[in-house]
Amino acid sequence: MALSASPYSVKDGETTSLRRRAPTGFPVVDTASSSTLRPAMDPHDLYGLPLDRFVAERGALAKALRREGRREEAAEVATLRKPSVAAWAVNQLVRTQRREVASLFEAGDALQRAHCELLAGGGDGDLLREAMARERDAVSGLAEKAAGLLSSQGHELTPTTLERVSETLHAAALDQDARAQVRDGCVHRELRHVGLGSSAVAEARPSRVGRTPRRGDRNKARQLEAARKAETDARRVAGRAARELQAAQDRRDRAADSLREAEDALRSARARAEETAAAHQRAADALDRSSRSD
Repeated sequence: MALSASPYSVKDGETTSLRRRAPTGFPVVDTASSSTLRPAMDPHDLYGLPLDRFVAERGALAKALRREGRREEAAEVATLRKPSVAAWAVNQLVRTQRREVASLFEAGDALQRAHCELLAGGGDGDLLREAMARERDAVSGLAEKAAGLLSSQGHELTPTTLERVSETLHAAALDQDARAQVRDGCVHRELRHVGLGSSAVAEARPSRVGRTPRRGDRNKARQLEAARKAETDARRVAGRAARELQAAQDRRDRAADSLREAEDALRSARARAEETAAAHQRAADALDRSSRSD
């Protein structure tokens, strides 16, 4: 599906070539022994490694290629971008949660169809709301799994990171170019979708050639689009608030655990002090008795 303009943007003002894929057919070097090559594998497998290994493995691979005289390939590998934490989490979801990711894409397609049919004048508002809920649930479910992946690898679960994971999944659900890159599992920056996209609407309309949407249909479509934007904004705010609440609860639980540990330590120290004080008193009494007997 060709797009005249991409309906998503990359954060922090960076641009991403969505059609770019890592070169294939390169050997990957074991950094523990740079002279030993593993069986040939795709460099995009670098994006499946633990995040803290990416730079070392990329450098080892580029070095091995230069040693073999494959300088152009080495230069290309050297330019592979280390993913952000959020992008890394999305890459791991693609590699480990294939069924859930496929369900996300299906939900995104259903949402696009429902939206296009409504704009063309023959859609059903209830079906659109159901499709929105299905896509939202798919994103939320995968975001929860991403939180588990990040936690298991020792990455901090900040609300911003989790929100960026959700936004990237949402972009992949609704935009074909974003989906193509996410499906490869080698995203290096998070993506954000803007609107439902004009390309899908343009393809849906020819199926109803000859019918001019009534003014009421257009008003209804605009109202639904505005309502959807309001719902998306509210969902983002609510999600951020929920994550902040969870983070606060986690901090409270940790503080409560620390307080209990401190109270236990205080009780132990008090008991020890009382025991040593009693022992000192007994020793003093024994000394006094000995002095008197002399």
